[in-house]
Amino acid sequence: MNFFNSILKTNTVFKPKLFDIFGHYSKEKFITDLMAGIIVGIVALPLAIAFGIASGVSPEQGLITAIIGGFIVSFFGGCSVQIGGPTGAFIIIVAGIIQQFGLQGLGVATVLAGLMLIGMGVLRLGSVIKFMPYPIIVGFTSGIAVVIFTTQMKDFFGLTIKDIPADFISKWMVYVKAASTVNIWSLLIGIFSILIIIYSPKIIKKIPGSLVAIVVMTVIAYILRNCIGISGIEIIGDRFNIDPSVPAPTTIPVNLSTFNMLLPAAFTIAMLGAIESLLSATVADGITGDRQNSNTELIAQGAANLVTPWFGGIPVTGAIARTMTNINNGGRSPIAGIVHAVVLLLILLFLGSLTKHIPMSCLAGVLIIVAYNMSEWRTFRSLLKNPKSDIIVLLVTFFLTVIFDLTIAIEIGILLAMVLLVKRMSETASISVVQDELNMKSDAEKTADNDKLILPEGVEVYEIDGPFFFGIANKFEASMRWAGTDNRRPKIRIIRMRKVPFMDSTGLHNLESLYRLSDKEGIRLVLSGVNEEIRSMLLKSGFADKIGKEYICSDINEALKTADKLLRELTESEK
Repeated sequence: MNFFNSILKTNTVFKPKLFDIFGHYSKEKFITDLMAGIIVGIVALPLAIAFGIASGVSPEQGLITAIIGGFIVSFFGGCSVQIGGPTGAFIIIVAGIIQQFGLQGLGVATVLAGLMLIGMGVLRLGSVIKFMPYPIIVGFTSGIAVVIFTTQMKDFFGLTIKDIPADFISKWMVYVKAASTVNIWSLLIGIFSILIIIYSPKIIKKIPGSLVAIVVMTVIAYILRNCIGISGIEIIGDRFNIDPSVPAPTTIPVNLSTFNMLLPAAFTIAMLGAIESLLSATVADGITGDRQNSNTELIAQGAANLVTPWFGGIPVTGAIARTMTNINNGGRSPIAGIVHAVVLLLILLFLGSLTKHIPMSCLAGVLIIVAYNMSEWRTFRSLLKNPKSDIIVLLVTFFLTVIFDLTIAIEIGILLAMVLLVKRMSETASISVVQDELNMKSDAEKTADNDKLILPEGVEVYEIDGPFFFGIANKFEASMRWAGTDNRRPKIRIIRMRKVPFMDSTGLHNLESLYRLSDKEGIRLVLSGVNEEIRSMLLKSGFADKIGKEYICSDINEALKTADKLLRELTESEK
Protein backbone atom coordinates (compact mmCIF):
# COMPACT_ATOMS: atom_id res chain seq x y z
CA MET A 1 0.00 0.00 0.00
CA ASN A 2 2.98 2.31 0.55
CA PHE A 3 3.82 1.73 -3.12
CA PHE A 4 0.36 2.97 -4.17
CA ASN A 5 0.59 5.95 -1.84
CA SER A 6 3.97 6.98 -3.25
CA ILE A 7 2.54 6.88 -6.77
CA LEU A 8 -0.59 8.80 -5.83
CA LYS A 9 1.38 11.57 -4.14
CA THR A 10 3.11 12.29 -7.45
CA ASN A 11 -0.12 12.45 -9.45
CA THR A 12 -2.91 14.63 -8.12
CA VAL A 13 -5.13 13.91 -11.13
CA PHE A 14 -5.64 10.26 -10.18
CA LYS A 15 -6.26 9.66 -6.45
CA PRO A 16 -8.73 6.79 -5.87
CA LYS A 17 -10.73 7.14 -2.67
CA LEU A 18 -10.19 3.47 -1.82
CA PHE A 19 -6.55 4.09 -0.91
CA ASP A 20 -7.51 6.92 1.46
CA ILE A 21 -9.36 4.63 3.86
CA PHE A 22 -6.45 2.41 4.84
CA GLY A 23 -4.92 3.31 8.16
CA HIS A 24 -8.19 4.42 9.74
CA TYR A 25 -10.57 1.67 8.59
CA SER A 26 -12.14 -0.39 11.38
CA LYS A 27 -14.13 -3.60 11.73
CA GLU A 28 -17.26 -1.60 12.59
CA LYS A 29 -16.93 0.45 9.39
CA PHE A 30 -16.44 -2.72 7.36
CA ILE A 31 -19.62 -4.30 8.79
CA THR A 32 -21.60 -1.15 7.93
CA ASP A 33 -20.19 -1.09 4.39
CA LEU A 34 -20.84 -4.82 4.04
CA MET A 35 -24.53 -4.48 4.92
CA ALA A 36 -24.91 -1.43 2.67
CA GLY A 37 -23.21 -3.28 -0.21
CA ILE A 38 -25.52 -6.30 0.16
CA ILE A 39 -28.62 -4.11 0.11
CA VAL A 40 -27.39 -2.11 -2.89
CA GLY A 41 -26.59 -5.36 -4.71
CA ILE A 42 -30.17 -6.54 -4.17
CA VAL A 43 -31.51 -3.17 -5.33
CA ALA A 44 -29.28 -3.25 -8.43
CA LEU A 45 -30.38 -6.76 -9.49
CA PRO A 46 -33.76 -5.96 -11.09
CA LEU A 47 -32.49 -2.67 -12.50
CA ALA A 48 -29.45 -4.26 -14.17
CA ILE A 49 -31.68 -6.92 -15.76
CA ALA A 50 -34.31 -4.39 -16.86
CA PHE A 51 -31.77 -1.89 -18.26
CA GLY A 52 -29.97 -4.68 -20.13
CA ILE A 53 -33.13 -5.98 -21.81
CA ALA A 54 -34.46 -2.49 -22.57
CA SER A 55 -31.13 -1.63 -24.19
CA GLY A 56 -31.41 -4.59 -26.55
CA VAL A 57 -28.98 -7.00 -24.88
CA SER A 58 -29.49 -10.03 -22.68
CA PRO A 59 -30.21 -9.93 -18.91
CA GLU A 60 -26.79 -11.34 -18.02
CA GLN A 61 -25.09 -8.61 -20.05
CA GLY A 62 -26.86 -6.06 -17.87
CA LEU A 63 -25.64 -7.93 -14.79
CA ILE A 64 -22.09 -8.24 -16.13
CA THR A 65 -22.06 -4.47 -16.66
CA ALA A 66 -23.10 -3.87 -13.06
CA ILE A 67 -20.56 -6.41 -11.76
CA ILE A 68 -17.43 -5.43 -13.70
CA GLY A 69 -18.27 -1.75 -14.19
CA GLY A 70 -19.46 -1.37 -10.60
CA PHE A 71 -16.28 -2.97 -9.25
CA ILE A 72 -13.95 -0.77 -11.32
CA VAL A 73 -15.85 2.44 -10.47
CA SER A 74 -15.65 1.67 -6.74
CA PHE A 75 -12.03 0.46 -6.81
CA PHE A 76 -10.60 3.36 -8.79
CA GLY A 77 -13.24 6.09 -8.33
CA GLY A 78 -12.89 9.55 -6.87
CA CYS A 79 -16.16 9.39 -4.89
CA SER A 80 -16.30 7.22 -1.76
CA VAL A 81 -19.94 6.14 -2.15
CA GLN A 82 -20.49 6.12 -5.92
CA ILE A 83 -22.22 3.01 -7.30
CA GLY A 84 -21.56 2.36 -10.99
CA GLY A 85 -23.49 0.27 -13.48
CA PRO A 86 -25.98 0.48 -16.34
CA THR A 87 -28.56 3.26 -16.07
CA GLY A 88 -31.77 4.26 -17.78
CA ALA A 89 -30.11 7.25 -19.41
CA PHE A 90 -28.17 4.98 -21.77
CA ILE A 91 -31.09 2.85 -22.91
CA ILE A 92 -31.99 4.83 -26.02
CA ILE A 93 -28.35 5.38 -27.00
CA VAL A 94 -27.42 1.71 -26.64
CA ALA A 95 -30.55 0.49 -28.41
CA GLY A 96 -29.93 2.91 -31.29
CA ILE A 97 -26.29 1.84 -31.71
CA ILE A 98 -27.20 -1.87 -31.64
CA GLN A 99 -29.97 -1.33 -34.18
CA GLN A 100 -27.58 0.44 -36.56
CA PHE A 101 -24.17 -1.14 -35.90
CA GLY A 102 -24.87 -4.31 -33.92
CA LEU A 103 -23.27 -5.48 -30.67
CA GLN A 104 -19.75 -5.12 -32.06
CA GLY A 105 -20.47 -1.52 -32.96
CA LEU A 106 -21.69 -0.93 -29.40
CA GLY A 107 -18.43 -2.41 -28.09
CA VAL A 108 -16.34 -0.07 -30.26
CA ALA A 109 -18.39 2.99 -29.25
CA THR A 110 -18.14 2.13 -25.55
CA VAL A 111 -14.37 1.61 -25.72
CA LEU A 112 -13.98 4.94 -27.53
CA ALA A 113 -16.15 6.60 -24.88
CA GLY A 114 -13.93 5.07 -22.20
CA LEU A 115 -10.84 6.56 -23.81
CA MET A 116 -12.57 9.94 -24.04
CA LEU A 117 -13.51 9.83 -20.35
CA ILE A 118 -9.96 8.97 -19.35
CA GLY A 119 -8.74 11.83 -21.52
CA MET A 120 -11.19 14.22 -19.83
CA GLY A 121 -9.88 13.18 -16.43
CA VAL A 122 -6.20 13.48 -17.41
CA LEU A 123 -6.87 16.94 -18.88
CA ARG A 124 -8.59 17.95 -15.59
CA LEU A 125 -11.95 18.67 -17.21
CA GLY A 126 -13.96 17.28 -14.28
CA SER A 127 -14.65 20.66 -12.72
CA VAL A 128 -15.75 22.05 -16.10
CA ILE A 129 -18.20 19.24 -16.91
CA LYS A 130 -19.85 19.58 -13.49
CA PHE A 131 -21.08 23.01 -14.55
CA MET A 132 -23.12 21.78 -17.50
CA PRO A 133 -26.15 24.10 -17.87
CA TYR A 134 -29.00 22.75 -15.75
CA PRO A 135 -31.71 23.21 -18.44
CA ILE A 136 -29.72 20.87 -20.72
CA ILE A 137 -29.50 18.20 -17.99
CA VAL A 138 -33.22 18.43 -17.19
CA GLY A 139 -34.12 18.59 -20.89
CA PHE A 140 -32.36 15.42 -21.96
CA THR A 141 -33.18 13.58 -18.73
CA SER A 142 -36.89 14.30 -19.13
CA GLY A 143 -36.66 13.44 -22.81
CA ILE A 144 -35.00 10.11 -22.02
CA ALA A 145 -37.78 9.38 -19.53
CA VAL A 146 -40.44 9.91 -22.20
CA VAL A 147 -38.54 7.67 -24.64
CA ILE A 148 -38.08 4.90 -22.03
CA PHE A 149 -41.78 5.06 -21.20
CA THR A 150 -42.60 4.77 -24.91
CA THR A 151 -40.34 1.76 -25.47
CA GLN A 152 -42.08 -0.21 -22.70
CA MET A 153 -45.61 -0.03 -24.12
CA LYS A 154 -45.28 -3.23 -26.17
CA ASP A 155 -44.25 -5.40 -23.20
CA PHE A 156 -46.51 -3.62 -20.70
CA PHE A 157 -49.65 -4.22 -22.78
CA GLY A 158 -48.42 -7.50 -24.27
CA LEU A 159 -48.94 -6.18 -27.81
CA THR A 160 -48.33 -8.42 -30.80
CA ILE A 161 -45.93 -6.40 -32.96
CA LYS A 162 -43.23 -7.83 -35.21
CA ASP A 163 -41.12 -4.78 -35.97
CA ILE A 164 -41.14 -1.62 -33.87
CA PRO A 165 -39.96 1.57 -35.62
CA ALA A 166 -37.04 3.47 -34.13
CA ASP A 167 -38.52 6.96 -34.11
CA PHE A 168 -40.90 8.24 -31.43
CA ILE A 169 -43.93 9.23 -33.54
CA SER A 170 -43.90 6.05 -35.64
CA LYS A 171 -43.76 3.95 -32.47
CA TRP A 172 -46.99 5.44 -31.16
CA MET A 173 -48.67 5.03 -34.55
CA VAL A 174 -47.80 1.31 -34.49
CA TYR A 175 -48.99 0.98 -30.88
CA VAL A 176 -52.35 2.52 -31.77
CA LYS A 177 -52.77 0.14 -34.72
CA ALA A 178 -51.92 -2.85 -32.51
CA ALA A 179 -54.28 -1.81 -29.68
CA SER A 180 -56.61 -4.74 -30.45
CA THR A 181 -53.83 -7.24 -29.57
CA VAL A 182 -53.58 -6.21 -25.88
CA ASN A 183 -52.97 -9.23 -23.63
CA ILE A 184 -55.04 -8.69 -20.49
CA TRP A 185 -52.82 -10.94 -18.33
CA SER A 186 -49.64 -9.06 -19.30
CA LEU A 187 -51.41 -5.77 -18.64
CA LEU A 188 -52.59 -6.92 -15.19
CA ILE A 189 -49.10 -8.14 -14.26
CA GLY A 190 -47.65 -4.77 -15.36
CA ILE A 191 -50.24 -2.78 -13.39
CA PHE A 192 -49.81 -4.85 -10.22
CA SER A 193 -46.01 -4.58 -10.57
CA ILE A 194 -46.30 -0.78 -10.54
CA LEU A 195 -48.64 -0.85 -7.54
CA ILE A 196 -46.26 -3.12 -5.61
CA ILE A 197 -43.29 -0.87 -6.39
CA ILE A 198 -45.22 2.17 -5.16
CA TYR A 199 -46.80 0.77 -2.01
CA SER A 200 -44.53 -2.07 -0.78
CA PRO A 201 -41.90 0.33 0.72
CA LYS A 202 -44.57 1.47 3.17
CA ILE A 203 -44.73 -2.09 4.53
CA ILE A 204 -41.27 -3.53 3.77
CA LYS A 205 -38.77 -0.70 4.13
CA LYS A 206 -35.46 -2.53 3.66
CA ILE A 207 -36.30 -4.43 0.45
CA PRO A 208 -36.73 -2.37 -2.74
CA GLY A 209 -40.18 -2.38 -4.27
CA SER A 210 -38.84 -3.39 -7.68
CA LEU A 211 -37.37 -6.60 -6.23
CA VAL A 212 -40.59 -7.37 -4.34
CA ALA A 213 -42.57 -6.85 -7.54
CA ILE A 214 -40.30 -9.13 -9.56
CA VAL A 215 -40.39 -11.93 -6.99
CA VAL A 216 -44.17 -11.78 -6.47
CA MET A 217 -45.11 -11.39 -10.13
CA THR A 218 -42.63 -14.05 -11.25
CA VAL A 219 -44.27 -16.56 -8.90
CA ILE A 220 -47.75 -15.54 -10.09
CA ALA A 221 -46.74 -15.73 -13.75
CA TYR A 222 -45.19 -19.17 -13.21
CA ILE A 223 -48.42 -20.45 -11.64
CA LEU A 224 -50.58 -18.93 -14.38
CA ARG A 225 -48.43 -20.41 -17.16
CA ASN A 226 -47.59 -23.83 -15.76
CA CYS A 227 -50.44 -24.69 -13.40
CA ILE A 228 -53.48 -22.95 -14.86
CA GLY A 229 -52.36 -23.10 -18.50
CA ILE A 230 -52.76 -19.43 -19.37
CA SER A 231 -50.73 -18.57 -22.47
CA GLY A 232 -49.60 -15.21 -23.80
CA ILE A 233 -47.62 -14.11 -20.74
CA GLU A 234 -44.16 -13.55 -22.17
CA ILE A 235 -41.21 -14.16 -19.86
CA ILE A 236 -37.48 -13.47 -20.22
CA GLY A 237 -36.83 -17.11 -21.14
CA ASP A 238 -39.11 -16.79 -24.19
CA ARG A 239 -36.82 -14.13 -25.61
CA PHE A 240 -33.35 -14.91 -24.19
CA ASN A 241 -31.19 -17.90 -23.36
CA ILE A 242 -29.76 -17.22 -19.90
CA ASP A 243 -26.09 -18.08 -19.35
CA PRO A 244 -25.39 -17.93 -15.58
CA SER A 245 -21.61 -17.55 -15.88
CA VAL A 246 -18.96 -14.89 -16.36
CA PRO A 247 -18.20 -14.70 -20.08
CA ALA A 248 -14.67 -15.04 -21.38
CA PRO A 249 -13.13 -11.91 -22.91
CA THR A 250 -13.93 -11.43 -26.59
CA THR A 251 -12.31 -9.38 -29.33
CA ILE A 252 -13.70 -6.07 -30.53
CA PRO A 253 -12.88 -5.60 -34.22
CA VAL A 254 -12.05 -2.04 -35.18
CA ASN A 255 -11.91 -0.65 -38.71
CA LEU A 256 -11.48 2.97 -39.71
CA SER A 257 -14.89 3.42 -41.37
CA THR A 258 -16.80 2.06 -38.36
CA PHE A 259 -14.54 4.06 -36.07
CA ASN A 260 -15.43 7.33 -37.82
CA MET A 261 -19.16 6.55 -37.90
CA LEU A 262 -19.25 5.70 -34.20
CA LEU A 263 -17.37 8.77 -32.95
CA PRO A 264 -20.55 10.88 -32.47
CA ALA A 265 -22.23 8.07 -30.52
CA ALA A 266 -19.07 7.54 -28.44
CA PHE A 267 -18.94 11.27 -27.66
CA THR A 268 -22.56 11.15 -26.48
CA ILE A 269 -21.84 8.14 -24.25
CA ALA A 270 -18.78 9.89 -22.80
CA MET A 271 -20.54 13.20 -22.18
CA LEU A 272 -23.65 11.60 -20.69
CA GLY A 273 -21.54 9.28 -18.54
CA ALA A 274 -19.43 12.20 -17.30
CA ILE A 275 -22.44 14.39 -16.54
CA GLU A 276 -24.45 11.68 -14.78
CA SER A 277 -21.48 10.39 -12.77
CA LEU A 278 -20.32 13.80 -11.58
CA LEU A 279 -23.88 14.87 -10.84
CA SER A 280 -24.38 11.73 -8.74
CA ALA A 281 -21.06 12.32 -6.94
CA THR A 282 -21.95 15.96 -6.26
CA VAL A 283 -25.31 14.97 -4.75
CA ALA A 284 -23.52 12.36 -2.63
CA ASP A 285 -20.98 14.92 -1.40
CA GLY A 286 -23.80 17.17 -0.26
CA ILE A 287 -25.15 14.40 1.99
CA THR A 288 -21.96 12.76 3.28
CA GLY A 289 -19.90 15.93 3.62
CA ASP A 290 -17.09 14.30 1.65
CA ARG A 291 -15.36 15.88 -1.33
CA GLN A 292 -15.04 13.99 -4.59
CA ASN A 293 -12.04 14.07 -6.90
CA SER A 294 -13.90 14.68 -10.16
CA ASN A 295 -10.91 13.97 -12.42
CA THR A 296 -10.23 10.64 -10.71
CA GLU A 297 -13.93 9.82 -11.05
CA LEU A 298 -13.80 10.46 -14.80
CA ILE A 299 -10.73 8.25 -15.16
CA ALA A 300 -12.47 5.46 -13.21
CA GLN A 301 -15.61 5.78 -15.34
CA GLY A 302 -13.41 5.67 -18.43
CA ALA A 303 -11.63 2.54 -17.22
CA ALA A 304 -14.98 0.84 -16.53
CA ASN A 305 -16.22 1.63 -20.04
CA LEU A 306 -12.89 0.54 -21.50
CA VAL A 307 -13.06 -2.91 -19.85
CA THR A 308 -16.73 -3.98 -19.75
CA PRO A 309 -17.26 -4.22 -23.55
CA TRP A 310 -14.65 -7.00 -23.75
CA PHE A 311 -16.98 -9.10 -21.58
CA GLY A 312 -20.15 -8.15 -23.44
CA GLY A 313 -21.09 -5.28 -21.15
CA ILE A 314 -22.83 -2.01 -22.04
CA PRO A 315 -21.92 1.58 -21.02
CA VAL A 316 -21.31 2.27 -17.33
CA THR A 317 -21.94 5.41 -15.33
CA GLY A 318 -22.62 6.50 -11.77
CA ALA A 319 -26.19 5.66 -10.74
CA ILE A 320 -27.82 8.29 -8.53
CA ALA A 321 -30.58 6.01 -7.15
CA ARG A 322 -28.18 3.21 -6.19
CA THR A 323 -25.66 5.69 -4.80
CA MET A 324 -28.37 7.20 -2.61
CA THR A 325 -29.41 3.70 -1.48
CA ASN A 326 -25.80 3.07 -0.51
CA ILE A 327 -25.62 6.31 1.52
CA ASN A 328 -29.00 5.77 3.21
CA ASN A 329 -27.92 2.31 4.36
CA GLY A 330 -24.67 3.49 5.92
CA GLY A 331 -22.16 3.00 3.10
CA ARG A 332 -19.28 5.45 3.49
CA SER A 333 -16.35 3.91 1.61
CA PRO A 334 -15.69 2.22 -1.75
CA ILE A 335 -15.81 -1.14 0.04
CA ALA A 336 -19.63 -0.97 -0.10
CA GLY A 337 -19.55 -0.60 -3.88
CA ILE A 338 -17.13 -3.52 -4.20
CA VAL A 339 -19.41 -5.68 -2.02
CA HIS A 340 -22.38 -4.72 -4.23
CA ALA A 341 -20.48 -6.05 -7.28
CA VAL A 342 -19.60 -9.30 -5.48
CA VAL A 343 -23.24 -9.81 -4.42
CA LEU A 344 -24.38 -9.43 -8.02
CA LEU A 345 -21.70 -11.88 -9.17
CA LEU A 346 -22.90 -14.52 -6.68
CA ILE A 347 -26.52 -13.98 -7.77
CA LEU A 348 -25.53 -14.41 -11.43
CA LEU A 349 -23.57 -17.61 -10.76
CA PHE A 350 -26.02 -19.33 -8.42
CA LEU A 351 -29.44 -17.83 -9.18
CA GLY A 352 -28.98 -16.57 -12.72
CA SER A 353 -30.99 -19.37 -14.32
CA LEU A 354 -34.09 -18.35 -12.33
CA THR A 355 -34.23 -14.97 -14.06
CA LYS A 356 -35.71 -16.59 -17.17
CA HIS A 357 -39.09 -16.85 -15.37
CA ILE A 358 -39.46 -13.07 -14.86
CA PRO A 359 -42.42 -11.69 -16.88
CA MET A 360 -41.54 -9.05 -19.47
CA SER A 361 -44.53 -6.93 -18.45
CA CYS A 362 -43.20 -6.85 -14.88
CA LEU A 363 -39.88 -5.49 -16.12
CA ALA A 364 -41.84 -2.98 -18.20
CA GLY A 365 -43.57 -1.86 -14.99
CA VAL A 366 -40.16 -1.44 -13.29
CA LEU A 367 -38.91 0.72 -16.17
CA ILE A 368 -42.08 2.82 -16.24
CA ILE A 369 -41.41 3.73 -12.60
CA VAL A 370 -37.78 4.44 -13.50
CA ALA A 371 -38.99 6.71 -16.31
CA TYR A 372 -41.37 8.53 -13.98
CA ASN A 373 -38.59 9.14 -11.45
CA MET A 374 -36.26 10.33 -14.24
CA SER A 375 -38.83 12.69 -15.73
CA GLU A 376 -38.33 15.36 -13.05
CA TRP A 377 -41.61 16.88 -14.22
CA ARG A 378 -41.83 19.22 -11.23
CA THR A 379 -38.37 20.61 -11.99
CA PHE A 380 -39.26 20.79 -15.68
CA ARG A 381 -42.39 22.79 -14.87
CA SER A 382 -40.51 25.17 -12.56
CA LEU A 383 -37.83 25.83 -15.23
CA LEU A 384 -40.58 27.04 -17.57
CA LYS A 385 -40.81 30.09 -15.28
CA ASN A 386 -37.12 30.94 -15.84
CA PRO A 387 -35.68 33.45 -18.36
CA LYS A 388 -36.49 32.81 -22.02
CA SER A 389 -32.96 31.64 -22.80
CA ASP A 390 -33.23 28.81 -20.25
CA ILE A 391 -36.67 27.85 -21.53
CA ILE A 392 -35.40 27.69 -25.12
CA VAL A 393 -32.47 25.44 -24.15
CA LEU A 394 -34.75 23.22 -22.04
CA LEU A 395 -37.42 22.73 -24.71
CA VAL A 396 -35.00 22.34 -27.63
CA THR A 397 -33.00 19.69 -25.76
CA PHE A 398 -36.18 17.90 -24.64
CA PHE A 399 -37.85 17.74 -28.05
CA LEU A 400 -34.64 16.82 -29.88
CA THR A 401 -34.12 13.95 -27.42
CA VAL A 402 -37.67 12.67 -27.87
CA ILE A 403 -38.13 13.16 -31.61
CA PHE A 404 -34.59 12.57 -32.89
CA ASP A 405 -31.89 11.19 -30.58
CA LEU A 406 -29.74 12.08 -27.62
CA THR A 407 -26.58 12.63 -29.67
CA ILE A 408 -28.17 15.50 -31.59
CA ALA A 409 -29.89 16.80 -28.44
CA ILE A 410 -26.69 17.07 -26.38
CA GLU A 411 -24.62 18.59 -29.20
CA ILE A 412 -27.22 21.19 -30.21
CA GLY A 413 -28.21 21.82 -26.58
CA ILE A 414 -24.61 22.60 -25.59
CA LEU A 415 -24.10 24.74 -28.70
CA LEU A 416 -27.32 26.66 -28.07
CA ALA A 417 -26.46 27.18 -24.40
CA MET A 418 -23.03 28.53 -25.37
CA VAL A 419 -24.51 30.92 -27.94
CA LEU A 420 -27.08 32.21 -25.45
CA LEU A 421 -24.39 32.54 -22.77
CA VAL A 422 -22.22 34.61 -25.10
CA LYS A 423 -25.25 36.74 -25.97
CA ARG A 424 -26.04 37.28 -22.28
CA MET A 425 -22.42 38.11 -21.43
CA SER A 426 -22.20 40.55 -24.33
CA GLU A 427 -25.39 42.24 -23.16
CA THR A 428 -24.01 42.71 -19.65
CA ALA A 429 -20.65 44.02 -20.89
CA SER A 430 -20.46 47.70 -21.82
CA ILE A 431 -18.00 50.16 -23.33
CA SER A 432 -18.25 53.88 -22.62
CA VAL A 433 -16.26 56.84 -23.92
CA VAL A 434 -15.46 59.77 -21.55
CA GLN A 435 -13.94 63.00 -22.86
CA ASP A 436 -14.31 65.60 -20.10
CA GLU A 437 -14.46 64.16 -16.59
CA LEU A 438 -14.62 60.80 -14.78
CA ASN A 439 -17.12 60.19 -12.01
CA MET A 440 -14.96 58.77 -9.21
CA LYS A 441 -17.73 58.45 -6.60
CA SER A 442 -17.50 54.99 -4.96
CA ASP A 443 -14.59 54.19 -7.28
CA ALA A 444 -11.94 51.81 -5.93
CA GLU A 445 -9.21 53.87 -7.63
CA LYS A 446 -10.28 57.14 -5.98
CA THR A 447 -7.40 58.76 -4.06
CA ALA A 448 -8.82 62.21 -3.13
CA ASP A 449 -12.01 63.65 -1.70
CA ASN A 450 -13.03 64.97 -5.12
CA ASP A 451 -15.80 62.83 -6.63
CA LYS A 452 -14.88 63.91 -10.15
CA LEU A 453 -11.64 63.57 -12.04
CA ILE A 454 -11.14 66.25 -14.70
CA LEU A 455 -9.48 64.92 -17.84
CA PRO A 456 -6.79 67.11 -19.45
CA GLU A 457 -7.69 68.58 -22.81
CA GLY A 458 -6.76 66.15 -25.56
CA VAL A 459 -7.34 63.02 -23.43
CA GLU A 460 -10.30 60.64 -23.75
CA VAL A 461 -11.02 57.48 -21.80
CA TYR A 462 -12.53 54.23 -23.09
CA GLU A 463 -13.93 52.29 -20.11
CA ILE A 464 -14.61 48.57 -20.66
CA ASP A 465 -16.93 46.97 -18.11
CA GLY A 466 -16.97 43.18 -18.37
CA PRO A 467 -14.95 40.47 -20.15
CA PHE A 468 -13.23 41.74 -23.30
CA PHE A 469 -13.93 38.86 -25.68
CA PHE A 470 -15.32 38.15 -29.13
CA GLY A 471 -18.89 38.66 -27.90
CA ILE A 472 -18.40 42.44 -27.50
CA ALA A 473 -16.16 43.01 -30.51
CA ASN A 474 -18.91 44.82 -32.41
CA LYS A 475 -19.59 47.07 -29.41
CA PHE A 476 -15.93 48.07 -29.23
CA GLU A 477 -15.72 48.85 -32.95
CA ALA A 478 -18.98 50.83 -32.76
CA SER A 479 -17.61 52.85 -29.84
CA MET A 480 -14.47 53.66 -31.84
CA ARG A 481 -16.55 54.77 -34.83
CA TRP A 482 -18.77 56.91 -32.59
CA ALA A 483 -15.77 58.55 -30.95
CA GLY A 484 -14.22 59.16 -34.36
CA THR A 485 -17.18 61.22 -35.55
CA ASP A 486 -16.59 63.86 -32.87
CA ASN A 487 -14.80 67.00 -34.13
CA ARG A 488 -12.59 66.95 -31.01
CA ARG A 489 -9.72 64.71 -31.99
CA PRO A 490 -7.86 63.51 -28.87
CA LYS A 491 -4.10 63.31 -28.55
CA ILE A 492 -4.18 60.45 -26.04
CA ARG A 493 -6.61 57.56 -25.58
CA ILE A 494 -6.70 55.81 -22.21
CA ILE A 495 -8.23 52.29 -22.26
CA ARG A 496 -9.50 51.75 -18.71
CA MET A 497 -9.62 47.96 -18.04
CA ARG A 498 -10.07 47.76 -14.26
CA LYS A 499 -13.36 45.85 -14.70
CA VAL A 500 -12.07 43.42 -17.34
CA PRO A 501 -11.58 39.99 -15.70
CA PHE A 502 -10.19 38.34 -18.85
CA MET A 503 -9.48 39.00 -22.51
CA ASP A 504 -9.42 36.58 -25.45
CA SER A 505 -7.61 36.77 -28.80
CA THR A 506 -10.46 38.79 -30.36
CA GLY A 507 -10.17 41.39 -27.61
CA LEU A 508 -6.42 41.52 -28.19
CA HIS A 509 -7.03 41.92 -31.92
CA ASN A 510 -9.37 44.85 -31.21
CA LEU A 511 -6.72 46.50 -29.06
CA GLU A 512 -4.17 46.06 -31.84
CA SER A 513 -6.66 47.53 -34.36
CA LEU A 514 -7.25 50.52 -32.10
CA TYR A 515 -3.49 50.95 -31.68
CA ARG A 516 -2.90 50.92 -35.46
CA LEU A 517 -5.79 53.31 -36.07
CA SER A 518 -4.62 55.65 -33.30
CA ASP A 519 -1.00 55.52 -34.44
CA LYS A 520 -2.07 56.38 -38.00
CA GLU A 521 -3.95 59.41 -36.66
CA GLY A 522 -1.07 60.45 -34.40
CA ILE A 523 -2.92 59.49 -31.20
CA ARG A 524 -1.03 57.78 -28.35
CA LEU A 525 -2.54 54.83 -26.47
CA VAL A 526 -2.33 54.20 -22.69
CA LEU A 527 -3.76 51.18 -20.86
CA SER A 528 -5.11 51.51 -17.30
CA GLY A 529 -6.06 48.98 -14.59
CA VAL A 530 -4.63 45.94 -16.40
CA ASN A 531 -4.67 42.81 -14.22
CA GLU A 532 -1.77 40.35 -14.11
CA GLU A 533 -3.38 37.75 -16.39
CA ILE A 534 -4.08 40.27 -19.16
CA ARG A 535 -0.64 41.91 -18.67
CA SER A 536 0.97 38.50 -19.18
CA MET A 537 -1.07 38.00 -22.35
CA LEU A 538 0.02 41.40 -23.68
CA LEU A 539 3.67 40.58 -22.97
CA LYS A 540 3.54 37.14 -24.63
CA SER A 541 1.77 38.48 -27.73
CA GLY A 542 4.32 41.27 -28.22
CA PHE A 543 1.67 44.00 -27.97
CA ALA A 544 3.30 45.37 -24.81
CA ASP A 545 6.48 46.06 -26.81
CA LYS A 546 4.48 47.80 -29.56
CA ILE A 547 2.64 50.15 -27.24
CA GLY A 548 5.51 50.45 -24.77
CA LYS A 549 5.55 48.69 -21.40
CA GLU A 550 5.63 52.03 -19.57
CA TYR A 551 2.20 52.82 -21.04
CA ILE A 552 0.55 49.81 -19.36
CA CYS A 553 -0.50 51.35 -16.03
CA SER A 554 -1.87 49.82 -12.84
CA ASP A 555 -4.66 52.40 -12.29
CA ILE A 556 -6.27 55.53 -13.71
CA ASN A 557 -4.17 57.89 -11.58
CA GLU A 558 -0.93 56.46 -12.93
CA ALA A 559 -2.42 56.51 -16.45
CA LEU A 560 -3.31 60.21 -16.15
CA LYS A 561 0.21 61.03 -14.92
CA THR A 562 1.58 59.18 -17.94
CA ALA A 563 -0.87 61.07 -20.17
CA ASP A 564 0.26 64.43 -18.68
CA LYS A 565 3.86 63.53 -19.38
CA LEU A 566 2.99 62.57 -22.96
CA LEU A 567 1.06 65.82 -23.47
CA ARG A 568 4.07 67.86 -22.33
CA GLU A 569 6.33 65.93 -24.69
CA LEU A 570 3.91 66.44 -27.59
CA THR A 571 3.64 70.15 -26.80
CA GLU A 572 7.45 70.50 -26.72
CA SER A 573 7.81 68.66 -30.01
CA GLU A 574 5.21 70.92 -31.67
CA LYS A 575 7.22 73.99 -30.67
